[in-house]
Amino acid sequence: MGRFVARRLLQMIPVFLGTVTLIFFMVHVLPGDPVAAMWGDKAPDPAQVAAFKHEMGLDKPLVQQYFDYLGNLLTGDFGTAMDHRKVIDKITAAFPVTMRLALLAFAIEMVLGVAIGLFAGLRRGKAFDKSTLMLTLLLISVPVPVLGFVFQNVFATQLKWVTPTVQDSMNMGQLVLPAVVLGSLSLAYVARLTRTSIVENIKSDYMRTAIAKGLPRRRVIGTHLLRNSLIPVVTFLGTDLGALMGGAIVTEGIFNVKGVGFELYHAINLKEGATVSGFVVVLVLVYLAASLIVDLLYAVLDPRIRYA
Repeated sequence: MGRFVARRLLQMIPVFLGTVTLIFFMVHVLPGDPVAAMWGDKAPDPAQVAAFKHEMGLDKPLVQQYFDYLGNLLTGDFGTAMDHRKVIDKITAAFPVTMRLALLAFAIEMVLGVAIGLFAGLRRGKAFDKSTLMLTLLLISVPVPVLGFVFQNVFATQLKWVTPTVQDSMNMGQLVLPAVVLGSLSLAYVARLTRTSIVENIKSDYMRTAIAKGLPRRRVIGTHLLRNSLIPVVTFLGTDLGALMGGAIVTEGIFNVKGVGFELYHAINLKEGATVSGFVVVLVLVYLAASLIVDLLYAVLDPRIRYA
């Protein structure tokens, strides 16, 4: 197992460098001048623009900017935004908010999705199974912005169970509705994946053997059926945590959550390359860490899997 972890960590290095390189050049070739945009509709003084670019290092060749950025990144320096704030300070302020929102959405989709999928798979062809397939298909079909505005109107405006927008991003109670909206699409996929996996594995030879041994139903379902059926679900959940953080940009905009999505939205509008690159780098690290954890969980869920 130790050799496998070491090999996976080494494999992450070129993936990380390749992603950082791609994001850096994609951000810096966007049309428009972010420095001139700081003056709005007023015509900027060329001398002030030149001085600001020199101060920020934007007058250097793009390749030199890249190597400077990469060198600073390896030392933990994510650069400086156009407002002279350190990007790491923005990440430190926004990342915990989005992490709480994403983890809450992740918990909702994992617990409810697996439970719904399990019961639907065990009752294949019955009313609960058919209702699950219809409702999950509906969730998949409805875009997140539409679902967000519907939930906001129903639960906040009409029923007044929650506030229409999040007043305190540190309050977990106010993040419940945004988390439900954020995790709704993934919940539908988790439920359908679990249901399909349960239906396939319930007919397996090891299930017939476990039943023939006279094992209790709870042990047959929990230890044998569910454990082996969760492998494709874990694969999806592992990659989905990073997707939830990246996809929070829409949900955070609807519910006014001051997180990563909120900061990314404004940074993209202002074409702040350092800010966009810094936040994306953190999201890439989350993806890589989640991918490693998923690979390690395979051996826990299925004893047949062994790593050299």
